[in-house]
Amino acid sequence: MALFFPARSACVFDTHGERRFAERLDKKLGDDYLCWFNVPVGPKALQPDFMVLHPGRGLLILEVKDWQIDSIDSLDLKQVKLKVNGELVVDKNPLTQARIYALEAAVLLEKDPLLQQTSGQYKGKLIMPYGWGVVLSNITRKMFDEHQLGRVLDADRVICQDEMLESTSPEMFQQRLWNMFHQVFPCQLRPEQVDRVRYHLHPEVRINTDSGQFGLFSEQLAPAPSLVKVMDLQQEQLARSLGRGHRVIHGVAGSGKTMILGYRSQYLASLTTKPVLVLCYNKSLASRLQQVIQHQQANDKIQVHHFHGWCGQLLKRHQIKVAEGQGKYYERQVSSTIAAVEAGAIDPHQYAAILIDEAHDFEADWFKVVVPLLDPETDSLLVLYDDAQSIYKKSKTLDFTFSSVGIQARGRTTVLRTNYRNTLEILMVAKHFAHSIFTETAEQQEDLIPTLSPASAGRRGDMPELHCFATAEAELDYIAERIDQLVKQGVCADKIAILYRHGGQAENLEKALARLGIVFVSTRKDSGKTQLYSDEPSVKVVSMASSKGLEFDCVFIPHLNEMPYKKNNLENEARLLYVAMTRAIETLVFTYHARSEFTEQVQHAIALTEKY
Repeated sequence: MALFFPARSACVFDTHGERRFAERLDKKLGDDYLCWFNVPVGPKALQPDFMVLHPGRGLLILEVKDWQIDSIDSLDLKQVKLKVNGELVVDKNPLTQARIYALEAAVLLEKDPLLQQTSGQYKGKLIMPYGWGVVLSNITRKMFDEHQLGRVLDADRVICQDEMLESTSPEMFQQRLWNMFHQVFPCQLRPEQVDRVRYHLHPEVRINTDSGQFGLFSEQLAPAPSLVKVMDLQQEQLARSLGRGHRVIHGVAGSGKTMILGYRSQYLASLTTKPVLVLCYNKSLASRLQQVIQHQQANDKIQVHHFHGWCGQLLKRHQIKVAEGQGKYYERQVSSTIAAVEAGAIDPHQYAAILIDEAHDFEADWFKVVVPLLDPETDSLLVLYDDAQSIYKKSKTLDFTFSSVGIQARGRTTVLRTNYRNTLEILMVAKHFAHSIFTETAEQQEDLIPTLSPASAGRRGDMPELHCFATAEAELDYIAERIDQLVKQGVCADKIAILYRHGGQAENLEKALARLGIVFVSTRKDSGKTQLYSDEPSVKVVSMASSKGLEFDCVFIPHLNEMPYKKNNLENEARLLYVAMTRAIETLVFTYHARSEFTEQVQHAIALTEKY
C-alpha cells in the first residue's frame, strides 16, 4: 500500500472521485510509493489534487475531475465550460493546470545540483522523469473517444472511470499512470535524494541544521545545503494527519514531538482568527519556542507560555487576586486560576487550539484550567508527553487518565518510538544507564517500555566521554578550555551547553568561562531562562531541569560525582541525568573528581555500549 500524506483516513476530499481515486492509489500501488493529497507544493504553494513520487519512476502530478459527459459544453486548451444547474460555469483545463504544476516542480528541483544528471547529453537536467495527467472519474474511455475529448486532452495522460475500477489489476492501473510520462529513462532515487525532493517541494517539513529541531520555521527560499534535514516520513504523515479533536502523542526523547507541535501550531494559526496557545512546564523551553516562532513567522496569533506564567497572566488580565494562605505563591496562583475558571470568572473558549508540550510534568488539576478555555467549535487539542522525562512530579508516570481530565483522545493516540536526535552511541549509553535504574519501574508500568527503550535512527558518532580529574577546579578549567577550542574552530556557541545539577556548580562554571572571555548565558537566575537565546551566539549554562525540550550539538555534564544529589531520591536523579544525556546531538562529555553511584553507572553504560 502507498504511503499517504495526510493518511488517507485523515484526507478531506472535495468530491467522490477524489475519494475513489485515493483509494485506488492506496491499494494498487506498492509501499515504495509516496502520495500527497491537496498538499501545497513549493514556495508558490501550488496545490495539485495528487502528487505521486516513486524512487524508480519519478514524479507525477494529477488533477481529478468529477465531470459528467453531458455537462461538458465546450473544452479547449485553456478552459472548459460546464453546464451546472442550467448555467454555464467556466473552469480551467485540468491537463494544462497539471502541466503547469509539474513544470514548476521540475524547474524548482532542477536548480539543486544534487538532483541533476551529471553526465551525457542531458547533463544538468533533472535526475528523474516527471509527468502530469487527469483523472475523469465519471467518464468511461468509450465516452471519452465518442465525444472526441482527445482533441484537447492527450489520451495517454487521462485515466477514465473504467480504468480505475476496484477490479482493475494493479499492473494495469500502474501502467496507466506511467503512460503519462512522455520521457522515460532509468532512475533510482536514493533515500537522501527523496529527502531533497521533499525539502524543496514541501518547505514546511524542513529541519534547519542551524536551529535544531525548530528549523521547520526556516525561510522557505533559502538555498539547499549539501546536507538537508527533513521530517522523516512517519513524522510528516503524523503532522499532516492530525485532524479535528483531541490528540495525544507519546514519544521518546528526540522523536520530534516538539517539532510536530511547532508545525501544528503554525498550521492551526493559519486557519483561525482566535489565538493558538502553546503551553509547557519548562520556562527555558517556553522562551525558546516563543523566540523562534515570533522571530521566524512574526505570528502574534501563537501565544507561548510556561504554565505558571500563563496562570499569572490570566489572573492579571481578569483582575483576579491570588488567594492568601499557606503554600508557595505559584501553587496558590494555580489554585486561584482553577477556582476562577470553575466559577466562570475567566472567559471560556478563548483559544482556537491548545498544544501542550511536556504534559508528563503537568498535574491532573492543571487541565481543569486548560480544557475549558478551548473553543468547542474548533476543539483542537494536542498533548505530547514522555514518561521517562518526568522530573518534577511526585509520581513519575501519568497517574491519571486523560479522559478523567476532559481529554477525549481514545483511538487518537500515537506512539513515536524512534529517537532522531542522538547518535546511536549517545542513545545507547543513556538507555543502559536508564535501564540500570528504571528496570523495576518499567516492569511494573507497561506504558514506560517504549519510553525507556527508544529505537535509534542509526546515526553513528563518537562514544560519550567520561573524564576524571584531581579537583573540581581542574574539571572546570578543562571544560572551559575545550569550549574555547571549539569556538575558535568555528563551532557556533549557541550549539554548546554545560548542564549543571545545582546553582553552586553554575556559579563556578560562569567564572571559568569568564576567565577565558567566553560569551555565555546562564539559567542560574530566572532572567537567564527567558533570555537564553539572543542575537549574539553564546554558550548555554543550563540546569538539567531547564534543559528539557532543548538540544545542543555538544553537551558537557560536570561534577557527575555530585549525583545522585543527597536531597533527592535515586529515581528523580536518574531521570534528570537521562534528560541531560539526551540533549546531546553529536558530542557528550562527562567529568568528575570523585566516585559516586552515578559515575560507576555511567562508566558501566559506556563499557556496555563499546561492546555493542
